[in-house]
Amino acid sequence: MNSESRQTRRELSHERILDAAARAVRRHGYAGVGVAEVMKEAGLTHGGFYAHFKSRDALLAAALDHAGAGSAKVLARRLALGREAGLSPLRALVEGYLSEAHVAAVELGCPVAALASDMHRQQEAVLAASRRRVLGLIDKVRRALPPDAPEGHAQVIASTLVGTLQLARALGDGAGGLLQASRQALLTQYDKVPA
Repeated sequence: MNSESRQTRRELSHERILDAAARAVRRHGYAGVGVAEVMKEAGLTHGGFYAHFKSRDALLAAALDHAGAGSAKVLARRLALGREAGLSPLRALVEGYLSEAHVAAVELGCPVAALASDMHRQQEAVLAASRRRVLGLIDKVRRALPPDAPEGHAQVIASTLVGTLQLARALGDGAGGLLQASRQALLTQYDKVPA
């Protein structure tokens, strides 16, 4: 086997590990992610883990970045659909983020909403990756606002999005009213572009 095909196989294995770990961390939280379970879900042996990561924390940090990138792609598709329907950027963001589909998509949804309450308890490498996810979400909100919007608006909106999603998941089937009320409150306060 040549070195190029070994590299490709290694890259594919690495991607499978990241996919499995990104789903696991959102599903079970940081403490619920075990190396053996992630490797098994990825279809690989536990012994191969250290060929990809130096430690469990290195895996968690990479999984958070991977989860963030995946979540951003899903949200970007929702935003594009909203924009095609004539929604303002903020309305498209709020309606996509605070949707029943996002509430149900724990394993594929926003890692900030899945993990925020436990981020501060992590070791530095994982904490740094967690902070990147939070700042990335705030930046996505900032880009949906008009350029002259006060800096604090993006932070308040991002906080409301995350908190609402967390509470909606806690409420389960009774979350529809919460989602609707939060969407309405955010859009009434911050969406200055008519839909």
